[in-house]
Amino acid sequence: MINNQPIGVFDSGFGGLTVFRSILDRLPQYDYIYLGDNARAPYGNRSFNSIHQFTWECVQWLFNQGCPLIILACNTASAKALRTIQQRDMLNIGPAKRVLGVIRPTAEVIGNYTITNEIGVLGTKGTVQSESYLKEIQNFFPDIKVYQQACPLWVPLIENGEYDKPGADYFVQSYLDQILTQSPEIDTLLLACTHYPLLADKIKDYLPSDINVVAQGDIVAGSLVSYLQRHPEMEQRISRGGQQSFFTTNDDTADFDHHASLFFGEAVKSNYVSMK
Repeated sequence: MINNQPIGVFDSGFGGLTVFRSILDRLPQYDYIYLGDNARAPYGNRSFNSIHQFTWECVQWLFNQGCPLIILACNTASAKALRTIQQRDMLNIGPAKRVLGVIRPTAEVIGNYTITNEIGVLGTKGTVQSESYLKEIQNFFPDIKVYQQACPLWVPLIENGEYDKPGADYFVQSYLDQILTQSPEIDTLLLACTHYPLLADKIKDYLPSDINVVAQGDIVAGSLVSYLQRHPEMEQRISRGGQQSFFTTNDDTADFDHHASLFFGEAVKSNYVSMK
């Protein structure tokens, strides 16, 4: 696809496929490359430096495939790598290419979901420790109170295919109890990890019916639509072949394809790429 200019979609593993699915549903006309850094996943418990290094390597690979625009469909990478990439690394790339994340577009609208002005954020350890959502939501909705809860066992449960099994119930209920204990006025829970939509049904089972559960896919897709409308110079560069290519740093592509299909909602056929 080097002669084309697809949109790049990056995640540390599989979760970004839930965002990619929403983007593709809204904008099917464009070409896309999805890259999952599965060999080094999960990112959630890694250091700032490691997350930045891994993310930047993958971003450069996508640039080399011809992508002028890359979406970091990963909350941890958006929280711990995006700012450095945008403010430092991209200085050597030039203004013709862009890297966008998922935190800012989510923060721009999340306040519209709450009546009590109290929101809970469920994410990986890395996302929670970065306090990115606290800061970004405060910028757009200064009157909203934000509470956070790290859910470190949810991603392993999901990636090991246990998310819909009875054994996952305890860990779902445990983290929900911890976030709701922080305030009885929370009426909106943000799934601030792109894996978590696969747990959405179980999450809702353990919540009062008046609590909103918000996933990011449709929000990020809508934000991308708006971005391309506001930046016609970028939109005109993106190739329109309706093609999707999938790559993984996991040398067992059959394993990736099996798990990826659960997140993407249809069969996936991937190719292996090494970041060594």
